Amino acid sequence: METATPAQRRVTRPRADALRNRERIVVAAREMFVEYGPEVPLDEIARRAGVGNATLYRNFPDRSALVHEVVCHVMGRAASQAEAALAEGGDPFEGLRRFVHQAAEERIGALCPMLSGDFDTHHPDLMAARDRIEGLVTALMERARDAGQLRDDVDVGDLMVALSQLTRPLPGTGCLNFDRFVHRHLQVFVDGLRAPAHSVLPGSAATLEDLRQH
Repeated sequence: METATPAQRRVTRPRADALRNRERIVVAAREMFVEYGPEVPLDEIARRAGVGNATLYRNFPDRSALVHEVVCHVMGRAASQAEAALAEGGDPFEGLRRFVHQAAEERIGALCPMLSGDFDTHHPDLMAARDRIEGLVTALMERARDAGQLRDDVDVGDLMVALSQLTRPLPGTGCLNFDRFVHRHLQVFVDGLRAPAHSVLPGSAATLEDLRQH
């Protein structure tokens, strides 16, 4: 077995540091986008991440690149939570409920203001992340429906819209207390998904195709 030379070790260590810095920047950006909106100054993000401005711009040359990474990061984390809920088995509706509350912690709704302007919604990375989470949420809902626990007149789009709306506080520090209501209101929504239904919903179920048209 070959042993790395001192020169090779010197090359490897900065790469690990750079990856950690990149992750810290993305996490800090996600937090500040939720708190203050997508126009928060990049130097403030760098300060919260504990890195210099040069490090931030070396990883993300502009705001668009950083927003893209944050969106993919959040969607990836939510997809991993859906995967875990499916892998755990157990009560199908409880798995769906657990995913909804875990996904709320990612503040998916805070991404909505970012998906506008010159943001490339058709970027291959973003489309792959979107397809992954949509497929997993569909599987969670179908499993609960097959068990007779999920009402028949709802679709994946209904869940995604509600999750986005209920996790989208207005930007600004004055709205941070919004967080204490999120899980309470999500639970009211989740209870409304359970079969048998106690009311007739107006309109038709929101599908993924419906969401992509808007």
